[in-house]
Amino acid sequence: MDTTDEAEKSFNAPTRTYVRDAKAMASTPADVKEYPNSYVFIIDMPGLKSGDIKVHVEDDNMLLISGERKREEEKEGAKYDGVLTVTVEKLPPPEPKKPKTIEVKIA
Repeated sequence: MDTTDEAEKSFNAPTRTYVRDAKAMASTPADVKEYPNSYVFIIDMPGLKSGDIKVHVEDDNMLLISGERKREEEKEGAKYDGVLTVTVEKLPPPEPKKPKTIEVKIA
């Protein structure tokens, strides 16, 4: 009986915690508001400190927001609240490229 395939599958499978956290992040609600000169993203991120949140822009047009919540003991009377607001200015559309004219000379 060869159990190599089963061992390999379980080794490469994501952990339950990873799957749960990935689903939570994928389903995190975000409000997006469009204004004449900007976009505003409002995301609920309770329990996260500003140092735990990362905001990146990739390929000049993709906003990535991530964070890691560390499980700590609940303190009596503690209140958790957190809303991240990201404002991104709109850029003017790029100017259309003008065709180049190349002078042809006979040598």
